[in-house]
Amino acid sequence: MAKTDWKNFQDTELQCHCGECGPETWRKIDPDFMDSVQVLRERLGFPLPISSAYRCPNHPDERKKSKPGSHSRGLAIDLQVSGDKALRVLAAVMSMGFAAGVGIAQNGPHASRFIHLDADKPSSGAPRPWLWSY
Repeated sequence: MAKTDWKNFQDTELQCHCGECGPETWRKIDPDFMDSVQVLRERLGFPLPISSAYRCPNHPDERKKSKPGSHSRGLAIDLQVSGDKALRVLAAVMSMGFAAGVGIAQNGPHASRFIHLDADKPSSGAPRPWLWSY
C-alpha cells in the first residue's frame, strides 16, 4: 500500500509493536482509513497520540482473541486521549461518520485511556456501526 500524506503520524506509530515484526508493517494500514484519521487530526487541531495501530495476528493483544480483530486487518487505531479531548474526538468522529466501530476506555490513569476507532465492515462478524466501552 502506498502511503499518502499522513503528515501528523509517524511510520513507527503505525507499525506492529509485538517485538517480532519489522518496521514496514505500517504498510498494512488501510490508506483510506488513515486518510480519514489524518482529516480527523486536521479538523481537531491537536495531536492524536497513537497507542496502537496495525497489529500482526501474533501480537499478544490479538492472540487473546478467538480470531484476530480489526487492528490485524489494518482497519483500526487506538488514540491516547482523555477528558475534553476524548469528547472532542468522539464528536468529530460522529459528525464525520467514518468510524464503524468506536470503543471508549476512559477509566484508570489518564496515560492508559484511549478511544478505539475502526472501519471494519459488518461482514467481519462484528455488528456495525457499534459503540462500546472497555
